[in-house]
Amino acid sequence: MSSGGIPEFLAKIVTPLPAVNSPVDIAYQQALRLNTSMMSVYEENVAAFQKNLLSNHPVILALFSGAGGEFTLYQPDQEPLHADPVSLDYQLAKSVAHSSMAVYQLVIPYIGDPANSSWHAPLQIYRMQQEELLRVFGEFQLSSDPREAIEAIVRENIAFMDQCLRSGTFNLEGLDGFTRRLKPKLAIAIEFAAEEQVSHWMDVLDGWKQMLGDSWERTYGVVNSLYVTRTNNVLFTIMAQYFGRDAFNDRLLLFETSSFTTEREHMLDLLTRIVADRALGKVFFGDYFLMDSELLQTGARDAITAGVAPPAPTAPGGFHAADPTHAKIATHSRNRGLEPLLPPTVPFHSREWPWHTRPEEGEGPRSMSDTDLTRG
Repeated sequence: MSSGGIPEFLAKIVTPLPAVNSPVDIAYQQALRLNTSMMSVYEENVAAFQKNLLSNHPVILALFSGAGGEFTLYQPDQEPLHADPVSLDYQLAKSVAHSSMAVYQLVIPYIGDPANSSWHAPLQIYRMQQEELLRVFGEFQLSSDPREAIEAIVRENIAFMDQCLRSGTFNLEGLDGFTRRLKPKLAIAIEFAAEEQVSHWMDVLDGWKQMLGDSWERTYGVVNSLYVTRTNNVLFTIMAQYFGRDAFNDRLLLFETSSFTTEREHMLDLLTRIVADRALGKVFFGDYFLMDSELLQTGARDAITAGVAPPAPTAPGGFHAADPTHAKIATHSRNRGLEPLLPPTVPFHSREWPWHTRPEEGEGPRSMSDTDLTRG
């Protein structure tokens, strides 16, 4: 037997139970277990909410992809409708335009030590790939302007790589000349790709909006975005032309994501949670859009300048209408000698594009303390 009274053959795999927790620890565990259970209940209900949502509302997902986007229409009681992709000519122009940036990436790590030959082999391989593309370039059926520009980009890439490989070195001045020669050609390629992408998806939405008829006013549109595309997101901007400003942040939503591509199921799950939480916000706090914002925000904006958080306002019965989180951030910042930097208070329901930073946009409450917590 081991010292813990466990047989030796079990002692290798069985960990002795921890000491009995104190009454305080047990009390906290019981309280925290409520939140864990709440999350389980929430997860179980999301599937039912999503089924009900898709049974009553069409949903269009516009997802980023390297092929110019993926559009899917979900209609009640029908199989999802996946739109045809953007033409391969779009991908050709985009791929070639990106290739110049890849040339830059292959050499720039060695700008401080160009005599280091580590960049030679990767550059030779990439040069061979572009030479092979030139060999088959006659197969592409493109109009003259984009064709000439795209082919010229490849030739500029090859010429620069040849120069670097022949001399065994490169410098920033040479890189600058390379990029300046490319700019007018890249502009033509980008304009061509944009036309291919925009015209294609607007043709798709023309057909879908006509097909949905009156149901369009009940349709949700969802777009995903990386950080760098969140303001000038092409797919969101295209969708905006059809949904109109009144749908911003209501039925037309932009979800900032952490990867280039996002699964359709994940986007539908996020949409379901938002719509379901809006109903919860209406029931608990009297405002349909309150749950679109961080719940623990503050109505105590005076603390930003005063540096002291006033008591949170209370409704009859002592219910706290707002948690002065922002006010406390301001207080602690000032105590540390920092200048408080807080987001503006803007209405929960805002049609701003699509991030809420302008107080004059939208209508309705701006914090929990502005909501109707005293209704009968």
